[in-house]
Parts: sequence; C-alpha cells; structure tokens
Amino acid sequence: MAYYNTNSRSPPPLQHPVPTHPAYIPEPPSTPMSPQGYQRYASSPPTQPYAPNAGHPNRLSPPYSAGAGPYQQQSVGTGSGPRQSHPSAVGPAGPVDFSAWGLDNATAAFGMQLGQSAVAAGQEYVQKNLGGFIPISMLKHHFNVSNSYVIKKLRLLLFPWRHRPWSRRVVRLENGQSEWAPPREDINSPDLYIPLMAFVTYILLAALQSGLNARFHPEILGITASKALAVVLVDFLFVKAGCYLLNIPGGLSSQVLDVLAYDGYKFVGVIVTLIAGLLGLASTLYFLVFIYTFLATAFFLLRSLRSMVLPDASATAVAVNPSQRSRRITFLFLVAVSQILYMTVLVRV
Repeated sequence: MAYYNTNSRSPPPLQHPVPTHPAYIPEPPSTPMSPQGYQRYASSPPTQPYAPNAGHPNRLSPPYSAGAGPYQQQSVGTGSGPRQSHPSAVGPAGPVDFSAWGLDNATAAFGMQLGQSAVAAGQEYVQKNLGGFIPISMLKHHFNVSNSYVIKKLRLLLFPWRHRPWSRRVVRLENGQSEWAPPREDINSPDLYIPLMAFVTYILLAALQSGLNARFHPEILGITASKALAVVLVDFLFVKAGCYLLNIPGGLSSQVLDVLAYDGYKFVGVIVTLIAGLLGLASTLYFLVFIYTFLATAFFLLRSLRSMVLPDASATAVAVNPSQRSRRITFLFLVAVSQILYMTVLVRV
C-alpha cells in the first residue's frame, strides 16, 4: 500500500469548466430560391448576445445545427411542419419542376392543362367540320411517305419512260376489307407531300429569280402563290368535270385527294425548268428542258390516271362500252396535253 507524502504541498482542487453555448444566430431573411434548390447569402448573418433556448440548453438553432452548412436549404414560412410542394406537371420521366425556370408549379401545370384542352378542342373542330368532306384518316394516308419513296417518286416523275408496272397495290385489312397501299409501300400511290413541298419551292424559286432580275418586291410572293393556286384549281375542276360527265366511278373524298396530288406533280417539272433558267442556259437549251419536263409530266399522268379513268372490268360493276371507252381515252389525252398550258403559265415569273 502506497502512502502519499503528507508533508508535500497538495495540488489545488479540480474545477470543472462551465459549459458555454454559441451565441444565438437568428435566421436570415428568406431569399429567392436558386435553380439548384438552395439559398445563397451574401455574407454571414450578424451575431447577437447569447440567449439560451428554453428547455433545450444544449441544442443549436435549426439553421446551423449539426451537419448543416451555410448553403443548406431553409424552410420558408412560419409553420412548424414540413414545407408543402406545389402541384407540378408529370412528364415521361416523372414530375417536372418548373421552379428551375422561375415559374410557379401550380401556374405551369394549369397552363399545360389549358394547352392540352385547346389542342383537343381544335382537333374536334377540324374533325367535325372537315371530317365529313375529307376524312382525316384519308388525309394522313396521303402523307404517309418515307425518304426512299420521295427519292424514287422524283426519279419516276422525271424519267417515267421505262417504269413498270403502273397499277396500284391493294392491301387486305384484318377485318377482311381492302384499301390502297400507302405511298411509302407503293410508288404508284399518289401522295400530297411532294406536291406541297414542290408548291412551296416553286414560290421561293420564283421570288429568287425575280430578285436576281432586280424585280423583287414583297407582293410577288402572294402573287405567285395565288397564280399557282389558280392553276391547280382550274386543272382540278377540269378533271372533276370530265369525271362527272363521263360517269367515272370513284369515291368523292378519295378522288379529290388523288386528283389534287396528280395536279401538284407538275410543279416538279416547273422547278427543273426554273433551275435551268437560273443557271443561265441558252434559250434553246431552256426550251428543250421545258419540252422534256412537259412530256415527262404528260406521260406520267397518262399512265397514272388510266387506272382511274379506265378501270379494269373486275374493279367496276358496270362494263364500259366501246363508245364510252373512246370518250374516256380522248379525255385522258386532253388532260395530258393541257399540262403544257399550265406549265407555260407557271414558268413565267
């Protein structure tokens, strides 16, 4: 047993340190949220004299508790519960947070719902007013094209001489009915994509040629479009009147779109002629290009419209007698020859 030396000086008594607490740091005023979801402060908030929390002397204030940094997201509001998020739109990958773009989620969701309602109302109006004359499904059928179809169709329009066959394909549906194959599956099927794009290209080329000749003015775009529409309308009325007088069968809506497509194919030859003029070819070469494009367009219409003007005996319930056949062949040649008049009007810009 060890004994301490009682004669030596005893050490001073131990004293426990008094616990101290950091000064109370008040919550800084709320600032706008950044897109990343946290708040930024220009500087550290000022300190104030210490004021201990009643009942919790060892707990730090909420903004600077353990594990919190100066950029921790703060709850804005006076309530003690968790922050409630506004409703947001739901996208393919989950809810879309519009606050990143400075928009309120509730307002953005209401705007998206209002836009969807407007689009649905527009589709219903189009289907109600135009669906009876031209069904939307049939209109989609004429725009069902592909890149390979467009290239092959343009080549057919410019070089139709050795193309075989010219008959259109028929596909069988699951319910037993049959319909024409879409353009992407049948090169002989008429489409509205190429005529529409050729129509717009023709207007732009006409404006370009007028500008190169120092004759451009803004009204020339409207004048050229009006002239092109008038030519298409006259050609369409001529074909429809002939079909009516010759009692050529066919659905009204399907024939309307088919005839519009065939009328619009002439713009391809007109565009080639205008490009030849822009290249500065001699008048003789320019005239030869125009004659070639006219002959190609006329030959294409002769072979393509034959299935509509002179259908096969198996496709019609009433047989065509020789006199009717002769009149229909004459009408078919008139349609082909009349293209030179329409193309002459269109190339004069």
